[in-house]
Amino acid sequence: MEEITEGVNTMAIAEAKAKNRIQVSNTKKPLFFYVNLAKRYMQQYNEVELSALGMAISTVVSIAEILKNNGFAIEKKIMTSTVDMKDESRGRPVQKAKIEILLGKTAKFDELMAAQAEQREREREGGDVEVQS
Repeated sequence: MEEITEGVNTMAIAEAKAKNRIQVSNTKKPLFFYVNLAKRYMQQYNEVELSALGMAISTVVSIAEILKNNGFAIEKKIMTSTVDMKDESRGRPVQKAKIEILLGKTAKFDELMAAQAEQREREREGGDVEVQS
């Protein structure tokens, strides 16, 4: 019975960790979709894990750098590995590079997010007003 409880607890930890993971593709969504999604995940979970395979690795690195350079995130951990996958066209196994970057909120994250929301609100209000000459 103890083994089952331990297994369930391990699964719960794994599921909780997967909730804040973003698996990035370089073909499905624009770059800033992922940047904004990562900000939302950090608001909710205090950290986000960005993950990518192969050609999408450069996209994940760009997302992480944008968040870091704008003061939203700090780098907590970077993991690289190779993953065995089956090549659809040739039917043989191939190795793909994989990267996982764990980012955490900076001390000024909430302040920056509030300023950004305020700016968006001002732009909306300003956009409704017609300019007369």
